[in-house]
Amino acid sequence: MLLGLLSDFSTFVFFIVALVIAITIHEFSHAWMATRLGDPTAKLSGRLTLNPLSHLDPLGTIMLFLAGFGWGRPVPYNPNFVRNKTFGEVGIALAGPISNILMAFLFALPGRIYLLQTGVSPEGNLFRFLAVVVTLNVLLATFNLLPIPPLDGSKLLYLILDKLTFRKVDLMVFERTGPMILLGIIFAERVFDVNIIFRILEPVIFVINWIVGSSGTF
Repeated sequence: MLLGLLSDFSTFVFFIVALVIAITIHEFSHAWMATRLGDPTAKLSGRLTLNPLSHLDPLGTIMLFLAGFGWGRPVPYNPNFVRNKTFGEVGIALAGPISNILMAFLFALPGRIYLLQTGVSPEGNLFRFLAVVVTLNVLLATFNLLPIPPLDGSKLLYLILDKLTFRKVDLMVFERTGPMILLGIIFAERVFDVNIIFRILEPVIFVINWIVGSSGTF
């Protein structure tokens, strides 16, 4: 999906920089929220930092090029230290996607202001870079909202299932099979040549792009 960026060197460079920004902010936000909720694990693990080297995952980065999505290094936390057991873990999980949506909004503002003032779409390398940052943050946020373990959206699903009195053993089985489900979707995409994940996320992506004031295109 994103291998097409290799044909345009400048866009490829923009993508690398945007990738570092998006993943760093995403994982830092997890660590920041966990710390705010009373768990020192992320801070003691050196994850409460904006240093990209602390957050980038080699395999997750490679998958961005091969499959069109990826991930950073998971932020460790101890639920025993988290205040408000019911919603604390959900808050930690959603901090990442929410931070990416906020980033998309901020980076979309200059283009939106330019369009409102001039009546024409902005052009040039600066606005191309901003568009890449917006697009990548929107994709990272929406992908992580999928309710499939180990993605962030699964924490919200756990809360719902817990309220429906699902047994913990059932949730543990679902957590173990989550990565297999993701791999199965990727395999099905390649076999049937259909972007299943994008089709699932397309309505969410549309809404977020509307909120941040961006078309979501490069």
